[in-house]
Amino acid sequence: MTHIFHRNPAVTLPLAVRGEGCYLIDANGRRYFDGSGGAAVSCLGHAHPAVIAAMKRQLDTLEYAHTSFFSSEPAEQLASLLADHSPSTLGHVYFLSGGSEAMETALKMARQYHVENGQPQRHHFVSRRQSYHGNTLGALAIGGNLPRRKLYEPLLMKTTQVSPCFAFRYRHAAESDASYVERLGLELEQTFLELGPETVAAFVAETVVGATSGAVAPVPGYLARMRDICDRHGVLLILDEVMCGIGRTGSYHAFEQEGVVPDLLILAKGLGGGYQPIGAVMASDRVVHTISAGSGSFQHGHTYVGHPIACAAALAVQQEIMEHDLCSTVRSSGELLGGLLNERFGHHPHVADVRGRGLFWAIELVQDRDDNQPFAADLRLHAKIKQAAQAHGLLCYPGGGTIDGVSGDHVLLAPPYISSPEQLAFAVDTLAVALDESLAGQ
Repeated sequence: MTHIFHRNPAVTLPLAVRGEGCYLIDANGRRYFDGSGGAAVSCLGHAHPAVIAAMKRQLDTLEYAHTSFFSSEPAEQLASLLADHSPSTLGHVYFLSGGSEAMETALKMARQYHVENGQPQRHHFVSRRQSYHGNTLGALAIGGNLPRRKLYEPLLMKTTQVSPCFAFRYRHAAESDASYVERLGLELEQTFLELGPETVAAFVAETVVGATSGAVAPVPGYLARMRDICDRHGVLLILDEVMCGIGRTGSYHAFEQEGVVPDLLILAKGLGGGYQPIGAVMASDRVVHTISAGSGSFQHGHTYVGHPIACAAALAVQQEIMEHDLCSTVRSSGELLGGLLNERFGHHPHVADVRGRGLFWAIELVQDRDDNQPFAADLRLHAKIKQAAQAHGLLCYPGGGTIDGVSGDHVLLAPPYISSPEQLAFAVDTLAVALDESLAGQ
Protein backbone atom coordinates (compact mmCIF):
# COMPACT_ATOMS: atom_id res chain seq x y z
CA MET A 1 0.00 0.00 0.00
CA THR A 2 1.30 3.47 -0.86
CA HIS A 3 0.23 6.88 0.33
CA ILE A 4 1.69 8.57 -2.74
CA PHE A 5 -0.82 9.92 -5.22
CA HIS A 6 0.96 8.39 -8.22
CA ARG A 7 0.54 9.64 -11.79
CA ASN A 8 -1.55 6.54 -12.44
CA PRO A 9 -2.81 5.06 -9.16
CA ALA A 10 -3.94 1.90 -10.97
CA VAL A 11 -0.36 0.97 -11.89
CA THR A 12 2.00 -0.63 -9.37
CA LEU A 13 5.47 0.74 -10.00
CA PRO A 14 8.75 -1.01 -9.19
CA LEU A 15 10.75 0.66 -6.45
CA ALA A 16 14.00 2.23 -7.66
CA VAL A 17 16.65 1.85 -4.96
CA ARG A 18 19.94 2.63 -6.67
CA GLY A 19 21.48 4.30 -9.68
CA GLU A 20 24.72 3.13 -11.22
CA GLY A 21 26.09 4.78 -14.36
CA CYS A 22 23.58 4.28 -17.15
CA TYR A 23 21.44 1.92 -15.07
CA LEU A 24 18.65 2.11 -12.53
CA ILE A 25 18.20 -0.83 -10.16
CA ASP A 26 14.95 -1.77 -8.45
CA ALA A 27 14.25 -3.38 -5.09
CA ASN A 28 14.32 -6.84 -6.66
CA GLY A 29 17.80 -6.28 -8.06
CA ARG A 30 16.64 -5.86 -11.68
CA ARG A 31 18.79 -3.54 -13.77
CA TYR A 32 17.31 -1.20 -16.40
CA PHE A 33 19.32 0.62 -19.03
CA ASP A 34 18.10 4.21 -18.83
CA GLY A 35 17.69 4.59 -22.57
CA SER A 36 15.67 7.78 -22.29
CA GLY A 37 17.45 9.38 -19.34
CA GLY A 38 14.05 9.48 -17.64
CA ALA A 39 12.64 12.24 -19.87
CA ALA A 40 15.97 13.21 -21.47
CA VAL A 41 17.17 14.30 -18.02
CA SER A 42 20.02 12.03 -16.88
CA CYS A 43 22.70 13.20 -19.30
CA LEU A 44 25.56 11.97 -17.06
CA GLY A 45 23.76 8.85 -15.89
CA HIS A 46 23.35 8.09 -12.20
CA ALA A 47 25.59 8.34 -9.12
CA HIS A 48 28.27 10.35 -10.92
CA PRO A 49 31.00 10.73 -8.28
CA ALA A 50 32.07 14.27 -9.22
CA VAL A 51 28.52 15.60 -9.05
CA ILE A 52 27.73 13.88 -5.78
CA ALA A 53 30.99 15.16 -4.26
CA ALA A 54 30.09 18.74 -5.29
CA MET A 55 26.66 18.40 -3.67
CA LYS A 56 28.21 17.09 -0.45
CA ARG A 57 30.70 19.96 -0.33
CA GLN A 58 27.89 22.45 -0.74
CA LEU A 59 25.85 20.79 2.01
CA ASP A 60 28.81 21.25 4.36
CA THR A 61 28.90 25.00 3.70
CA LEU A 62 25.46 26.39 2.79
CA GLU A 63 22.23 24.52 2.11
CA TYR A 64 19.89 27.50 1.47
CA ALA A 65 19.74 31.27 1.38
CA HIS A 66 16.76 33.20 0.03
CA THR A 67 17.68 35.27 -3.00
CA SER A 68 15.90 38.38 -1.72
CA PHE A 69 18.69 38.54 0.90
CA PHE A 70 21.76 36.87 -0.64
CA SER A 71 23.37 35.53 -3.76
CA SER A 72 25.47 32.36 -3.45
CA GLU A 73 28.81 31.22 -4.79
CA PRO A 74 27.56 28.22 -6.80
CA ALA A 75 24.79 30.29 -8.41
CA GLU A 76 27.29 33.00 -9.40
CA GLN A 77 29.75 30.44 -10.78
CA LEU A 78 27.07 28.57 -12.71
CA ALA A 79 25.70 31.75 -14.25
CA SER A 80 29.21 32.80 -15.30
CA LEU A 81 29.88 29.40 -16.87
CA LEU A 82 26.63 29.51 -18.84
CA ALA A 83 27.29 33.06 -20.03
CA ASP A 84 30.86 32.19 -21.02
CA HIS A 85 29.66 29.27 -23.18
CA SER A 86 26.79 31.14 -24.83
CA PRO A 87 26.56 33.93 -27.40
CA SER A 88 27.68 37.24 -25.92
CA THR A 89 24.17 38.69 -26.07
CA LEU A 90 22.84 36.02 -23.69
CA GLY A 91 24.62 37.39 -20.66
CA HIS A 92 22.10 36.94 -17.85
CA VAL A 93 20.66 33.88 -16.10
CA TYR A 94 17.63 33.44 -13.85
CA PHE A 95 17.53 30.07 -12.04
CA LEU A 96 14.33 28.15 -11.30
CA SER A 97 13.35 24.68 -10.10
CA GLY A 98 12.50 23.18 -13.49
CA GLY A 99 11.45 23.71 -17.08
CA SER A 100 7.81 24.65 -16.47
CA GLU A 101 8.82 27.34 -13.96
CA ALA A 102 11.42 28.57 -16.43
CA MET A 103 8.83 28.93 -19.20
CA GLU A 104 6.46 30.80 -16.87
CA THR A 105 9.35 33.09 -15.98
CA ALA A 106 10.22 33.76 -19.62
CA LEU A 107 6.62 34.70 -20.44
CA LYS A 108 6.59 37.18 -17.57
CA MET A 109 10.00 38.49 -18.54
CA ALA A 110 8.83 39.10 -22.11
CA ARG A 111 5.72 40.89 -20.89
CA GLN A 112 7.62 43.14 -18.49
CA TYR A 113 10.22 43.92 -21.16
CA HIS A 114 7.55 45.31 -23.47
CA VAL A 115 5.85 47.26 -20.69
CA GLU A 116 9.14 48.83 -19.60
CA ASN A 117 9.90 49.51 -23.27
CA GLY A 118 6.75 51.64 -23.54
CA GLN A 119 4.64 49.03 -25.36
CA PRO A 120 2.15 47.70 -22.78
CA GLN A 121 -0.23 46.64 -25.56
CA ARG A 122 2.04 43.69 -26.37
CA HIS A 123 0.38 40.75 -24.64
CA HIS A 124 -0.19 38.10 -27.33
CA PHE A 125 2.00 35.01 -27.36
CA VAL A 126 2.30 32.88 -30.49
CA SER A 127 3.54 29.28 -30.43
CA ARG A 128 3.15 26.13 -32.51
CA ARG A 129 0.79 23.20 -32.59
CA GLN A 130 2.35 19.90 -31.53
CA SER A 131 4.64 21.62 -29.06
CA TYR A 132 5.19 21.19 -25.33
CA HIS A 133 6.49 23.83 -22.97
CA GLY A 134 5.57 22.57 -19.49
CA ASN A 135 2.68 21.61 -17.24
CA THR A 136 1.96 24.77 -15.25
CA LEU A 137 -0.99 26.81 -16.51
CA GLY A 138 1.02 29.43 -18.38
CA ALA A 139 3.30 26.82 -19.92
CA LEU A 140 0.32 24.66 -20.89
CA ALA A 141 -1.35 27.68 -22.46
CA ILE A 142 1.62 28.42 -24.69
CA GLY A 143 2.08 24.71 -25.51
CA GLY A 144 0.34 22.78 -28.24
CA ASN A 145 0.13 19.33 -26.65
CA LEU A 146 -3.61 18.63 -26.93
CA PRO A 147 -3.89 15.69 -24.51
CA ARG A 148 -2.13 17.62 -21.74
CA ARG A 149 -4.15 20.82 -22.40
CA LYS A 150 -7.64 19.37 -22.77
CA LEU A 151 -8.73 19.06 -19.13
CA TYR A 152 -7.46 22.53 -18.24
CA GLU A 153 -8.59 24.51 -21.31
CA PRO A 154 -11.06 26.67 -19.31
CA LEU A 155 -8.21 27.82 -17.06
CA LEU A 156 -5.69 28.70 -19.75
CA MET A 157 -4.88 32.17 -21.05
CA LYS A 158 -5.61 32.76 -24.72
CA THR A 159 -2.66 32.12 -27.03
CA THR A 160 -2.33 31.72 -30.79
CA GLN A 161 -0.75 28.74 -32.48
CA VAL A 162 0.68 28.25 -35.95
CA SER A 163 1.79 25.14 -37.82
CA PRO A 164 4.72 23.10 -36.56
CA CYS A 165 7.83 22.63 -38.64
CA PHE A 166 7.25 18.88 -39.06
CA ALA A 167 8.43 18.09 -42.56
CA PHE A 168 7.76 14.35 -42.47
CA ARG A 169 4.06 14.91 -41.87
CA TYR A 170 3.28 18.39 -43.15
CA ARG A 171 5.62 19.36 -45.99
CA HIS A 172 3.82 19.03 -49.33
CA ALA A 173 5.09 16.36 -51.69
CA ALA A 174 6.43 18.85 -54.24
CA GLU A 175 7.82 21.34 -51.69
CA SER A 176 11.53 21.93 -51.24
CA ASP A 177 12.88 22.84 -47.82
CA ALA A 178 13.05 26.46 -48.94
CA SER A 179 9.44 26.46 -50.17
CA TYR A 180 8.26 24.83 -46.97
CA VAL A 181 10.10 27.43 -44.88
CA GLU A 182 8.60 30.22 -46.97
CA ARG A 183 5.08 28.87 -46.47
CA LEU A 184 5.55 28.64 -42.71
CA GLY A 185 7.08 32.09 -42.64
CA LEU A 186 4.12 33.57 -44.49
CA GLU A 187 1.78 31.90 -42.01
CA LEU A 188 3.62 33.36 -39.02
CA GLU A 189 3.71 36.83 -40.54
CA GLN A 190 0.02 36.69 -41.44
CA THR A 191 -0.76 35.62 -37.88
CA PHE A 192 1.14 38.62 -36.53
CA LEU A 193 -0.73 40.91 -38.92
CA GLU A 194 -4.11 39.49 -37.93
CA LEU A 195 -3.37 39.93 -34.23
CA GLY A 196 -1.84 43.33 -34.84
CA PRO A 197 1.96 43.05 -34.82
CA GLU A 198 2.17 45.84 -32.26
CA THR A 199 0.28 43.56 -29.81
CA VAL A 200 2.50 40.46 -30.10
CA ALA A 201 4.98 39.91 -27.26
CA ALA A 202 6.84 36.75 -28.30
CA PHE A 203 7.03 33.72 -30.55
CA VAL A 204 7.83 30.52 -28.64
CA ALA A 205 9.27 27.32 -30.15
CA GLU A 206 11.21 24.23 -29.19
CA THR A 207 14.44 24.27 -31.19
CA VAL A 208 14.07 20.49 -31.64
CA VAL A 209 10.63 19.20 -30.66
CA GLY A 210 10.78 16.61 -27.90
CA ALA A 211 7.99 14.71 -26.23
CA THR A 212 4.99 15.75 -28.34
CA SER A 213 6.13 14.56 -31.77
CA GLY A 214 9.45 12.85 -31.04
CA ALA A 215 12.81 14.43 -31.94
CA VAL A 216 11.54 16.64 -34.78
CA ALA A 217 14.32 18.96 -35.94
CA PRO A 218 13.54 22.06 -38.03
CA VAL A 219 14.34 22.05 -41.73
CA PRO A 220 17.33 24.23 -42.73
CA GLY A 221 16.58 27.93 -42.60
CA TYR A 222 13.33 27.66 -40.66
CA LEU A 223 14.39 29.28 -37.39
CA ALA A 224 16.41 31.94 -39.19
CA ARG A 225 13.25 32.86 -41.12
CA MET A 226 11.21 33.01 -37.90
CA ARG A 227 13.91 35.16 -36.28
CA ASP A 228 13.78 37.62 -39.17
CA ILE A 229 9.99 37.94 -38.98
CA CYS A 230 10.11 38.48 -35.22
CA ASP A 231 12.80 41.15 -35.59
CA ARG A 232 10.86 43.07 -38.21
CA HIS A 233 7.81 43.26 -35.94
CA GLY A 234 9.55 43.87 -32.60
CA VAL A 235 8.58 40.40 -31.32
CA LEU A 236 10.85 38.48 -28.94
CA LEU A 237 12.02 34.98 -29.88
CA ILE A 238 11.83 32.47 -27.01
CA LEU A 239 13.49 29.12 -27.68
CA ASP A 240 12.64 26.17 -25.44
CA GLU A 241 15.64 23.87 -25.06
CA VAL A 242 14.50 22.18 -21.86
CA MET A 243 14.78 18.77 -23.51
CA CYS A 244 17.02 19.32 -26.53
CA GLY A 245 19.62 21.69 -25.06
CA ILE A 246 23.02 21.56 -23.31
CA GLY A 247 24.63 18.92 -25.43
CA ARG A 248 21.68 16.64 -26.15
CA THR A 249 21.69 17.26 -29.91
CA GLY A 250 25.47 17.46 -30.27
CA SER A 251 26.10 21.16 -29.63
CA TYR A 252 26.01 22.93 -26.27
CA HIS A 253 22.90 24.84 -27.29
CA ALA A 254 20.70 23.28 -29.96
CA PHE A 255 20.17 26.67 -31.63
CA GLU A 256 23.88 26.82 -32.54
CA GLN A 257 23.09 24.48 -35.43
CA GLU A 258 20.38 26.82 -36.73
CA GLY A 259 22.31 30.08 -37.07
CA VAL A 260 20.07 32.04 -34.71
CA VAL A 261 20.26 33.41 -31.18
CA PRO A 262 17.06 33.78 -29.12
CA ASP A 263 16.13 36.70 -26.89
CA LEU A 264 15.17 34.28 -24.11
CA LEU A 265 16.40 30.68 -23.80
CA ILE A 266 14.81 28.02 -21.57
CA LEU A 267 17.07 25.33 -20.06
CA ALA A 268 16.45 22.52 -17.57
CA LYS A 269 17.02 18.81 -18.07
CA GLY A 270 20.59 18.82 -19.34
CA LEU A 271 21.43 21.65 -16.95
CA GLY A 272 21.26 19.61 -13.76
CA GLY A 273 21.16 16.07 -15.13
CA GLY A 274 18.54 15.08 -12.56
CA TYR A 275 20.83 15.49 -9.57
CA GLN A 276 18.72 18.36 -8.21
CA PRO A 277 15.61 20.14 -9.54
CA ILE A 278 16.80 23.12 -11.59
CA GLY A 279 15.85 25.15 -14.65
CA ALA A 280 16.99 28.46 -16.05
CA VAL A 281 16.12 31.34 -18.32
CA MET A 282 19.02 32.87 -20.19
CA ALA A 283 18.06 36.44 -21.08
CA SER A 284 19.53 38.83 -23.59
CA ASP A 285 21.25 41.99 -22.45
CA ARG A 286 18.54 43.99 -24.25
CA VAL A 287 15.74 42.43 -22.20
CA VAL A 288 17.54 42.68 -18.85
CA HIS A 289 18.80 46.21 -19.36
CA THR A 290 15.34 47.42 -20.40
CA ILE A 291 13.72 45.91 -17.29
CA SER A 292 16.49 47.23 -15.05
CA ALA A 293 16.25 50.73 -16.50
CA GLY A 294 12.48 50.74 -16.05
CA SER A 295 11.01 49.74 -12.72
CA GLY A 296 14.41 48.47 -11.61
CA SER A 297 13.35 44.95 -10.66
CA PHE A 298 11.82 41.88 -12.25
CA GLN A 299 8.29 41.39 -10.88
CA HIS A 300 8.60 37.67 -10.26
CA GLY A 301 10.16 35.15 -7.89
CA HIS A 302 9.98 31.71 -6.28
CA THR A 303 11.19 30.42 -2.93
CA TYR A 304 13.84 28.14 -4.42
CA VAL A 305 15.23 30.47 -7.08
CA GLY A 306 19.01 29.95 -7.29
CA HIS A 307 19.03 27.15 -4.70
CA PRO A 308 22.70 26.66 -3.67
CA ILE A 309 22.72 22.85 -3.76
CA ALA A 310 20.86 22.73 -7.08
CA CYS A 311 23.32 25.23 -8.55
CA ALA A 312 26.30 23.33 -7.12
CA ALA A 313 25.04 20.11 -8.70
CA ALA A 314 24.37 21.79 -12.05
CA LEU A 315 27.77 23.47 -11.99
CA ALA A 316 29.43 20.08 -11.54
CA VAL A 317 27.34 18.61 -14.38
CA GLN A 318 28.38 21.46 -16.68
CA GLN A 319 32.03 21.12 -15.71
CA GLU A 320 31.94 17.43 -16.59
CA ILE A 321 30.35 18.21 -19.96
CA MET A 322 33.06 20.80 -20.67
CA GLU A 323 36.11 19.01 -19.30
CA HIS A 324 35.34 15.75 -21.10
CA ASP A 325 34.09 17.38 -24.32
CA LEU A 326 30.85 15.44 -24.07
CA CYS A 327 29.22 17.43 -26.88
CA SER A 328 31.75 15.79 -29.21
CA THR A 329 30.97 12.42 -27.63
CA VAL A 330 27.27 13.01 -28.21
CA ARG A 331 27.91 13.74 -31.89
CA SER A 332 29.91 10.55 -32.44
CA SER A 333 27.63 8.37 -30.31
CA GLY A 334 24.65 9.95 -32.03
CA GLU A 335 25.97 8.89 -35.43
CA LEU A 336 26.28 5.36 -34.09
CA LEU A 337 22.81 5.36 -32.54
CA GLY A 338 21.23 6.84 -35.66
CA GLY A 339 22.96 4.23 -37.80
CA LEU A 340 21.80 1.38 -35.57
CA LEU A 341 18.22 2.67 -35.59
CA ASN A 342 18.17 3.09 -39.35
CA GLU A 343 19.68 -0.35 -39.86
CA ARG A 344 17.10 -2.02 -37.61
CA PHE A 345 14.02 0.07 -38.37
CA GLY A 346 14.69 1.79 -41.69
CA HIS A 347 12.77 -0.89 -43.59
CA HIS A 348 10.51 -2.11 -40.80
CA PRO A 349 6.95 -2.41 -42.15
CA HIS A 350 5.54 -0.51 -39.16
CA VAL A 351 8.14 2.25 -38.77
CA ALA A 352 7.46 5.29 -40.94
CA ASP A 353 10.35 7.49 -39.89
CA VAL A 354 13.62 7.34 -37.97
CA ARG A 355 14.72 10.83 -36.96
CA GLY A 356 16.96 12.64 -34.54
CA ARG A 357 20.12 14.55 -33.71
CA GLY A 358 22.92 13.70 -31.33
CA LEU A 359 21.59 11.38 -28.64
CA PHE A 360 18.00 12.42 -29.25
CA TRP A 361 16.20 9.98 -31.57
CA ALA A 362 12.70 8.68 -32.24
CA ILE A 363 10.89 6.17 -34.37
CA GLU A 364 7.36 6.90 -35.61
CA LEU A 365 5.01 3.93 -35.94
CA VAL A 366 2.42 3.24 -38.64
CA GLN A 367 0.09 0.47 -39.74
CA ASP A 368 1.52 0.52 -43.24
CA ARG A 369 4.59 2.28 -44.63
CA ASP A 370 2.95 2.68 -48.05
CA ASP A 371 0.49 5.33 -46.86
CA ASN A 372 1.93 6.13 -43.40
CA GLN A 373 -1.47 5.55 -41.82
CA PRO A 374 -1.17 5.59 -38.00
CA PHE A 375 -2.49 2.93 -35.67
CA ALA A 376 -5.81 3.59 -33.96
CA ALA A 377 -5.26 5.89 -31.01
CA ASP A 378 -7.21 3.68 -28.59
CA LEU A 379 -4.67 0.87 -29.09
CA ARG A 380 -2.10 2.98 -27.21
CA LEU A 381 0.68 1.15 -29.00
CA HIS A 382 3.35 3.49 -27.65
CA ALA A 383 2.41 2.65 -24.05
CA LYS A 384 2.52 -1.09 -24.77
CA ILE A 385 6.01 -0.73 -26.22
CA LYS A 386 7.17 1.11 -23.12
CA GLN A 387 5.85 -1.67 -20.89
CA ALA A 388 7.39 -4.42 -23.02
CA ALA A 389 10.74 -2.63 -23.21
CA GLN A 390 10.86 -2.17 -19.44
CA ALA A 391 10.14 -5.87 -18.97
CA HIS A 392 13.28 -6.53 -21.02
CA GLY A 393 15.41 -4.02 -19.11
CA LEU A 394 15.13 -0.91 -21.31
CA LEU A 395 13.61 2.42 -20.27
CA CYS A 396 12.30 4.40 -23.25
CA TYR A 397 10.04 7.45 -23.59
CA PRO A 398 6.89 6.88 -25.68
CA GLY A 399 4.33 9.35 -26.94
CA GLY A 400 0.87 9.31 -28.50
CA GLY A 401 -0.90 11.91 -30.62
CA THR A 402 2.34 12.36 -32.55
CA ILE A 403 0.74 13.75 -35.71
CA ASP A 404 -2.06 16.01 -34.54
CA GLY A 405 -2.56 15.49 -30.81
CA VAL A 406 -4.84 12.48 -31.36
CA SER A 407 -3.34 10.13 -33.94
CA GLY A 408 0.13 8.67 -34.17
CA ASP A 409 2.66 6.90 -31.96
CA HIS A 410 6.38 7.36 -31.47
CA VAL A 411 9.08 6.15 -29.10
CA LEU A 412 11.93 8.43 -28.05
CA LEU A 413 15.45 7.44 -27.02
CA ALA A 414 17.68 9.93 -25.17
CA PRO A 415 20.37 7.89 -23.41
CA PRO A 416 23.09 9.31 -21.15
CA TYR A 417 26.04 10.95 -22.88
CA ILE A 418 28.35 8.36 -21.28
CA SER A 419 26.57 5.39 -22.92
CA SER A 420 28.88 2.82 -24.51
CA PRO A 421 28.43 1.44 -28.04
CA GLU A 422 27.36 -1.86 -26.52
CA GLN A 423 24.69 -0.14 -24.42
CA LEU A 424 23.35 1.75 -27.43
CA ALA A 425 23.19 -1.51 -29.39
CA PHE A 426 21.30 -3.11 -26.48
CA ALA A 427 18.80 -0.24 -26.52
CA VAL A 428 18.09 -0.64 -30.23
CA ASP A 429 17.90 -4.44 -30.09
CA THR A 430 15.59 -4.37 -27.08
CA LEU A 431 13.36 -1.70 -28.60
CA ALA A 432 12.99 -3.92 -31.68
CA VAL A 433 11.94 -6.86 -29.50
CA ALA A 434 9.47 -4.69 -27.57
CA LEU A 435 7.97 -3.33 -30.80
CA ASP A 436 7.49 -6.76 -32.34
CA GLU A 437 6.02 -8.18 -29.13
CA SER A 438 3.58 -5.25 -28.88
CA LEU A 439 2.55 -5.60 -32.52
CA ALA A 440 2.00 -9.33 -32.08
CA GLY A 441 -0.48 -8.56 -29.30
CA GLN A 442 -2.70 -6.36 -31.51
